[in-house]
Amino acid sequence: MRTVERVPITIRKLNSIFMAFAQTVTESFFATLECELLDRTHFAAHNQARAALFDFIEGFYNHRRRHSTIGYVSPHEHEEGFNRYSSAA
Repeated sequence: MRTVERVPITIRKLNSIFMAFAQTVTESFFATLECELLDRTHFAAHNQARAALFDFIEGFYNHRRRHSTIGYVSPHEHEEGFNRYSSAA
């Protein structure tokens, strides 16, 4: 009976650790977005901002920028490596 009582506490602790990590990664993304794009650009229209945001994420952030949380490779390279590993297994 005691082990059953401990499981939810452990899951809650793991969940809070994961949420803190996810929040850190999210804050890092928005800080990079602000520094690299928003502080350097003035947008005349909403559509310009939307297009610039898409170009930033898909053109730079996911394909060229190295990320410390995934071993200093780009998310695109990380995903390609994962797909190669998954198909080999």
